[in-house]
Amino acid sequence: MARYTGPVWKKSRRLGISLTGTGKELDKRPYAPGQHGPNQRRKLSEYGLQLQEKQKLRFMYGVNERQFVTLFEKSSKMQGVHGENFMILLESRLDNLVYRLGLARTRRQARQLVNHGHITVDGSRVDIPSYSVTPGQVIAVREKSQKLTIIAEAIEVNAFVPEYVTFDADKLEGTYSRLPERSELPAEINEALIVEWYSR
Repeated sequence: MARYTGPVWKKSRRLGISLTGTGKELDKRPYAPGQHGPNQRRKLSEYGLQLQEKQKLRFMYGVNERQFVTLFEKSSKMQGVHGENFMILLESRLDNLVYRLGLARTRRQARQLVNHGHITVDGSRVDIPSYSVTPGQVIAVREKSQKLTIIAEAIEVNAFVPEYVTFDADKLEGTYSRLPERSELPAEINEALIVEWYSR
């Protein structure tokens, strides 16, 4: 199944969640898109709720279905709570951490930076957005790419860097210090519903 590349705002309103991370999509019209606007909210079945939660998380991180399932299966083999482990694996993706460090304004932008070879991990160029970063690794902008406007603009507007990463704005590099705790991950996701979906 291909990665969704359509209108993000419409998808955000359909799922009732900000997929860009800015929250702007829901400010003006906090209801699903369509002819009947705010009057069309149906009560979802259990199946519908599980599916919606899965789609929310998948679109939030910009992951295709195959990658999503692979990570889900990998998280089932880890010690601890399955749903939490799954979210930690998603959070450990290189594209997501580039976004968390504030080097990009959206995860989609972060994915492009990685794809185009602007990012290094421990000094080596990595152009795979799904690359799994382990705590202690250093993520940086390649020397040749440090003057990119897209990065400068992102850093200018980004005021928040989570506690599980450290960032040096002068060097344009950051460290994935530790795995995040559940309380530091998206609160609007109920990962237990996703575990139920795949356990059907």
